[in-house]
Amino acid sequence: MVEEESGVRRWLVDITRWRPSPAQFHAAAALLPPHDRAAITRFVKEDDRKRALVSRLLQYSLLHHVLRIPFQRIDICRTIEGKPYLQNKNVTFPNFNFNTSHQGDYVGIASEPLCLVGLDIVSISKPQGETATEFINNFSSYLTDHEWNCIIRAGTPDEVLTEFYRYWCLKEAFVKAIGAGVGFGLHRLEFHHVNWSNIYIRIDGEESKKWRFSLFKLDGMHLASIAKGHPEDAVNSYKKTLPNVIMEKEPLRALLEAPEEPFTLWTVEQLTELQD
Repeated sequence: MVEEESGVRRWLVDITRWRPSPAQFHAAAALLPPHDRAAITRFVKEDDRKRALVSRLLQYSLLHHVLRIPFQRIDICRTIEGKPYLQNKNVTFPNFNFNTSHQGDYVGIASEPLCLVGLDIVSISKPQGETATEFINNFSSYLTDHEWNCIIRAGTPDEVLTEFYRYWCLKEAFVKAIGAGVGFGLHRLEFHHVNWSNIYIRIDGEESKKWRFSLFKLDGMHLASIAKGHPEDAVNSYKKTLPNVIMEKEPLRALLEAPEEPFTLWTVEQLTELQD
């Protein structure tokens, strides 16, 4: 699948490599609409402002790059659950959708022309003042018995923690892909795998053939997951924004079974140049 023709993108920015002066930060923010600039300034910590800015810059840069919509005409709206979507209609990829994530050193975006897509990035940070098992126990109500057993039997405390984050970011990627809000019951989702390949999902106990999942090790401390699935699984408010909700089995299977695209690393400077 040729990226330029497919609409599939996997972009990543390492924000530790961007150390802007106040003037450089302001210049990058000035590329965005006023309401996005206002949202960025609400963050107190500098790193949080950087993540918020880069997340929005990735969205506008990708939409401009793939769909050729001028920056100033890109209209990104949100569903009642807070899911961003493109308001502009486009003929090339009517179902074009995207998802962003940021944690730790990385901000990323993933897009798909037809399938739903969800992206989640996690930073594997060691808990302070408690063991790995004690930390994970705080999230036990979001895990099934099968997942819990797989996690606590993973090995050393570091391996247990990493195993937990693998399951966690897969659940988050699915929820983000369907456009669900924070109230979605993560315990309804159960993931199975063979050495973290051939990952599949059970939703309310039933295996779904309409989804594919991929895990990436970005570096020693960061993981990312991609969820791809059928548009009919989107929550109602998000489904209304998608022109093509009905898909035949064979085209869907071909899209889901296509090799997963690797992430492309971008700098903030490269993103700002895309708007020209």
